[in-house]
Amino acid sequence: MNFLDALNTTSSGLSAQRLRMNLVSGNLANINTTRTPEGGPYQRKEAVFAAQPVGRSFRDMLNSQIPGEMSEVKVVRIIDDPRPAISKYEPHHPDADENGYVAMPNINLMEEMVNMMSASQSYEANVTAADATKKMALKALEIGS
Repeated sequence: MNFLDALNTTSSGLSAQRLRMNLVSGNLANINTTRTPEGGPYQRKEAVFAAQPVGRSFRDMLNSQIPGEMSEVKVVRIIDDPRPAISKYEPHHPDADENGYVAMPNINLMEEMVNMMSASQSYEANVTAADATKKMALKALEIGS
């Protein structure tokens, strides 16, 4: 394992969790958005993560297939939550249908807060890992001199 691969792995984790926190923030900001340019209520967004090998060359790619090799976190895509909108009875709302129901976004406040806490703790764990890698690299330089 080399220190740069470890830093690449932690930095990819930091980027992925930052994007996740941004998506959760967007979901929370649009919790009451009943009308979007696409039509209908806001759709909750989620990131899909995947592990990608750190190596760049063909040899590195082959070596990365060995169990225990390091990988980076990549955001494969951002998806809309497939759950249906929540119908809420509000007959005086401007977006209410003929029966008085409004299609509200499929966002659960508690679920979003848990996702935000999870992303925040994952981000913090990656910062700690990056700091530990930096300390190990500095210690290796001290030993070598």
